Amino acid sequence: MQMPNTILKINNLQRVFQVGSEEVHALRGISFVVSEGEFISIMGASGSGKSTLLNILGCLDRPTKGEYYIDGNPISKCSKDELSTLRNRKIGFVFQSYNLLARTSALENVELPLLYNNTISGKERREKAIHALEQVGLQDRMGHMPNQLSGGQQQRVAIARALINDPVILLADEATGNLDTRTSYEIMSLFQKLNLEGKTIAFVTHEPDIAQLTQRIIALRDGHITNDQTIEQKSAREVLDALPPSDTD
Repeated sequence: MQMPNTILKINNLQRVFQVGSEEVHALRGISFVVSEGEFISIMGASGSGKSTLLNILGCLDRPTKGEYYIDGNPISKCSKDELSTLRNRKIGFVFQSYNLLARTSALENVELPLLYNNTISGKERREKAIHALEQVGLQDRMGHMPNQLSGGQQQRVAIARALINDPVILLADEATGNLDTRTSYEIMSLFQKLNLEGKTIAFVTHEPDIAQLTQRIIALRDGHITNDQTIEQKSAREVLDALPPSDTD
């Protein structure tokens, strides 16, 4: 049986920040591997190091020491331009606050990451954006502006935007943090669907209920990994079906 590809490889990762005369050790030598097709959650309280780790995984920051490879590419040896290219081609970001342009339609918001890719024509860019919106179930909302969409629909647009480059990994930062309970589970059901279709996902959260919907939990505390375990994944759809009807149903 063929072994899955390694998407992320972290070895003895350390990140030290200089704050005045003090050294703050945000990450203290952590190591783990994420294989193709995994759905992991990274958990930890405020100050645990999870935001620092996410910034490094997303090629927005560099470690002070240690090694980080994404899809076989050694990050420590990349120039700023190479890091920017890796971010655009290999990683799809989904944020808590959606980060959509207010006066731009859902379709145009999804097209944005491809605007600066001169190897893709305008026609192909539009086709990819339409396909990405179909993947998240918003084919009937393509012309809508963000203020015409619910919070859950806006997050689906953000997920479609993250998918458009066919990244090797989706990085989600508290992607259900601004949503009510039912909508959170709907978004997690979508992530589970994308994972079943082959997407590798790393989901940063402080909510244990959300982490239970992934396949593996990496827990951080004070810059250390305190737990890294595979779990029996709960079905977001089953949780949704068991919730009492909401006032808007």
